[in-house]
Amino acid sequence: MSDPTPVFDDLREESDELDRRVAESSAERWTLATPAPGWTVAHQIAHLAWTDRCALLAATDPDGFRALVEKALAAPDSYVDEGAAEGAGLPPGELLARWREGRAALDAALRAVPPGARLPWFGPPMSAASMATARLMETWAHGLDVAEALGAVPAPTERLRHIARLGVRTRDFAHLVHGLPAPGEPFRVELRSPAGEVWAYGPEDAAQRVAGPALDFCLLVTQRAHRADLALTAVGPDADRWLAIAQAFAGPPGAGRAPKETAGQPPTRTAEQAPSQTTGQPPTRTAEQAPTHTAEQPSSQKAGHPPTRTAAQPPLPTAQQPPTHTPPQPPPHPDGPR
Repeated sequence: MSDPTPVFDDLREESDELDRRVAESSAERWTLATPAPGWTVAHQIAHLAWTDRCALLAATDPDGFRALVEKALAAPDSYVDEGAAEGAGLPPGELLARWREGRAALDAALRAVPPGARLPWFGPPMSAASMATARLMETWAHGLDVAEALGAVPAPTERLRHIARLGVRTRDFAHLVHGLPAPGEPFRVELRSPAGEVWAYGPEDAAQRVAGPALDFCLLVTQRAHRADLALTAVGPDADRWLAIAQAFAGPPGAGRAPKETAGQPPTRTAEQAPSQTTGQPPTRTAEQAPTHTAEQPSSQKAGHPPTRTAAQPPLPTAQQPPTHTPPQPPPHPDGPR
């Protein structure tokens, strides 16, 4: 069993980076609107603090967590927003202190989980390392929303490797929530890290392939950018379809962000357009491939809004469409980006 310490450390560093950004902001800036409809900076931090408390309960009080799930099932469309609204009503200093206290308690609790133990959650039970990965994914995604509201552009870090791996591992889940059969063969995924390394997943000789910058892949699977605005390539129809529905979070699929409508924006590179690559190397950005936004910035939807948690289906790139219904789902999952 691999050592989970690195993901615990990276979750702490990701949270600390966001903490520094909001701690330096005036009380007025905590009221700025973020890309999430109806959510201010304070709502974003309150949501992270609330979800950290849920994770802490799962790690320390399974019976208490089951009671929380029952409460969530009683109000599946509102309980996430209610948790955020409650915290957002606090003074910024008090909310920040509450988030810091909860993060520290969760960090200690996850590090104390015995090897092999599984923690209850809104979806399937998970290991402490998987819980930390999910928390890192959500902290990063909501941190992007906060940064956009504050006019900041976070630099991508090697911590993205956890989100990238989660995005790859949730390939079959993304098909399930869209009512589609999972692909019957493994994919090859090659992503270039912020430091220039190649993160590779799957067999080298796989016919279905995805390649591109790790940052862009993470933006896609957290639904912080539309595929048309990213330098990701797909070879093979199954890989191409996956990029249209990919999501690293549990719960129903979101509508996704609309593509930018900037004049002169380059077309999306399809599988037929993808140039041949050196084995093991993802494509590099060229002038033709580069999206019109800075690599670190997520693209905007109407008024800069990210997807809401709905059952709306993103279009598929082929004539094959998912059924109009989705299979039974657990309650909306706190890990799902708003």
